[in-house]
Amino acid sequence: MSECFSLAFGIGTQNSAGDWLEVFYPQPLLNPGNALIDVVKAELGYAEGNQAISFAASQCGALSQALNAAGFSEQAALVAQMADSARPLVATVLASDEAPSSTPEAYLKLHLLSHRLVKPHGVVLAGIFPLLPNVAWTTQGAIDISELPQRQMAARMKGDSLVVHSIDKFPSMTDYVVPAGIRIADTARVRLGAYVGEGTTVMHEGFINFNAGTAGTSMVEGRISAGVFVGKGSDLGGGCSTMGTLSGGGNIVISVGEGCLIGANAGIGIPLGDRCTVEAGLYITAGIKVALLDDADNLVEIVKARDLANQSDLLFRRNSQTGAIECKTNKSAIQLNDMLHAHN
Repeated sequence: MSECFSLAFGIGTQNSAGDWLEVFYPQPLLNPGNALIDVVKAELGYAEGNQAISFAASQCGALSQALNAAGFSEQAALVAQMADSARPLVATVLASDEAPSSTPEAYLKLHLLSHRLVKPHGVVLAGIFPLLPNVAWTTQGAIDISELPQRQMAARMKGDSLVVHSIDKFPSMTDYVVPAGIRIADTARVRLGAYVGEGTTVMHEGFINFNAGTAGTSMVEGRISAGVFVGKGSDLGGGCSTMGTLSGGGNIVISVGEGCLIGANAGIGIPLGDRCTVEAGLYITAGIKVALLDDADNLVEIVKARDLANQSDLLFRRNSQTGAIECKTNKSAIQLNDMLHAHN
């Protein structure tokens, strides 16, 4: 038997029809090993392939004992806790990394990213959107939108307040996992499925989409779109933007190298190498014409920005007199203020 890709025990929410709305996996596992899968086979009837297996709280005792006997004490303790759950329980097994086929599978893959077990583009997410229902995220948890008016009425009748935080397919990452060593000023702006590297600070206007994020220490005051991964030591200035594959980037995978600066209200539609700077207010799209300059500011040639993709030590700027977009060697890479990230 080949090694299993992932396994997790979860607590979820279903609507009145029994459809999954979301699943919380406290301890997702990557490559859990065949011995653990054997326990799930014996106790929960797992057969093969990618499968989400619903189980009752009454089964937790026997499952926990079997996990302990097989030497999996952490998973045993987790399952023992689940015996008191009033919400539906599920064991999700991903035998291989294939496109998800159910809501529990989709949520497990998002958890793997936010738990830093896989990096953006490191897991297959094809077809994930139809599997993520559009949900009302409230002070009473996830609620099916069609059932929201009834729940609001019931809350009012009891004198309670049911606050709707958002209507979205993706919840806030921090409602499911808070990775070590980070700061997020507004947690609603980081979606589940974001990979937030240790040392990252996300300020109030910063945003990180799913399957995107930061490799390590970074300052994020702009938008990291879906599919974009930012290298260590980079700074995304206030209001800046990275063009993801969902927002017009096509098949180009946009990324930001290490030690880069994207200035306030600037943006990129090409991947940057290391130690690159984009001047504030300048948006670099793939087809835009760029004047290459030597160290004496003499014109070398005119190229399209896509020809400079992934190249390091570049400074992009706009000539204030002619309006031309110019590029030359970046003489000084940025350095983040260590004090801002030392106490995450």
